[in-house]
Amino acid sequence: MKKTWSLVMDERLYKRLHTHLFPGDDDEHGAVLLAGFAESPRGIRLLAREVVVARDGEDFIPGERGYRALSGRFVAEISGRCAEEGLVYLAVHNHRGKTQVHFSKPDLAAHARGYPALLDITNGGPVGALVFAKQAVAGDIWTADLRRHQLQYAQVVGLHPQRLYPQPPPPAPGASLIYDRQARLFGDAGQHILSRIKVVVTGAGGGGSLLLQMLARLGVGHLVAVDSDLVDSTNLPRIVGARQRDVGRAKVEVAKRVAREANPKVQFEAIEGSVVDAIVARRLADADFLFLATDTMQSRLIFNALVHQYLIPGIQIGAKVTVEPKTGKVEDVFTVSRLVLPSSGCLQCNGLISSAQLQQVALTPEVRRR
Repeated sequence: MKKTWSLVMDERLYKRLHTHLFPGDDDEHGAVLLAGFAESPRGIRLLAREVVVARDGEDFIPGERGYRALSGRFVAEISGRCAEEGLVYLAVHNHRGKTQVHFSKPDLAAHARGYPALLDITNGGPVGALVFAKQAVAGDIWTADLRRHQLQYAQVVGLHPQRLYPQPPPPAPGASLIYDRQARLFGDAGQHILSRIKVVVTGAGGGGSLLLQMLARLGVGHLVAVDSDLVDSTNLPRIVGARQRDVGRAKVEVAKRVAREANPKVQFEAIEGSVVDAIVARRLADADFLFLATDTMQSRLIFNALVHQYLIPGIQIGAKVTVEPKTGKVEDVFTVSRLVLPSSGCLQCNGLISSAQLQQVALTPEVRRR
C-alpha cells in the first residue's frame, strides 16, 4: 500500500516562511526547510525544524535553465548540514496563485538533474522540493532508491491550524444525521475531519474516561487510551461507565466498551501500559492530538516531548484539591486545562516539570525505602 507523505509545520515557522515568500512584490523567492522524518503505519511525516531563507541575489539567483535557483554554495552548505544532523533537505520557492500550485517543467527537470547527487551528499536523504502558493503547496520528494513521492498535504499546527493541498480537495461528504447538531457548528468538512483524526488520551481514570466518552460521541474516528491501572472499589465511582463487575478489569477496556457504545464505528486502541514505556510512547508519535489526563512528572515529560518533537498539539487537564496542612481543612477545589503547542506552552520551560520529582520517581521501591 502506497504511504501518504505529509509535512507538519508549527504556526510560527510557517508564518516566517510565508512572509519571506510573499512580501507583496509578486516575484519568486527561495528558502530551504530542514525537517525531521517520522514513519508509521499512518504514513510518512516530514517534521519542519528550521527555515533557512535564501537572500535574493546572493543565495537565490537567476537560473541557467529556469527563472531562478538556489546558488551552488547555498545548497552545498545546507545539504552538508542536513547530512551531519540527519535532517531532510527541502528546497522551497513560490509561484503566483492562491489555492492551487504545481511545479513547472523546468522545476521538475532541475530536480531530475540535481537530486540524485544531493541524495549522495545527504547520505540517502530524503531530499525534495516544495512550491507554495498563498494557500497551497506541492512537493516532490526523492528517496535513496530514486523513487519520487508527491506531498499529499501540509499541516500547520497552532492556534490557527490549517491544511494546505496542491489543489482544493473535493467537498466533504454530508455528515450523518447523528451528528446534525455538531455539523451545524463545524460544518460537514469539520465533522469529516473529526472522523479521520487520531486522538490519544493518556490516563483513563476520572478525567480521561470523560474525555474518551465525549470524543467518541463527537465522532472522532480513531481513539487511543493509555493507562496501566485497573478498576477497583476505590476508583469505581470516578470512571465513566464502570460497573461493579468491572472491578479487576483494565480501565482502558472499560473506556473501550463505553466508546463503542457511543460510536460503534470508532477505531479504539486500548493500551494497558505506561506512556513512560518507549514502546508505548512510539505508538503515540503519529497522533493528531494529545490529551494528558494524568498527574505524574514522568507522563508530563513524555507528553511534552511528544508535543515538541513530533509537532502534535495537546491539552493537559487535571483537578486539584488544596488542603490546610495543620487542620486538614479543604481550602479550594479547581480544575486545570492547559493548551500545549509545539511553538509555545512548553511544560519544561514553564517550570511544570520538576527534575527533583523525576529523579525520585525513577528510583526503585527498594532504594526509596533505604
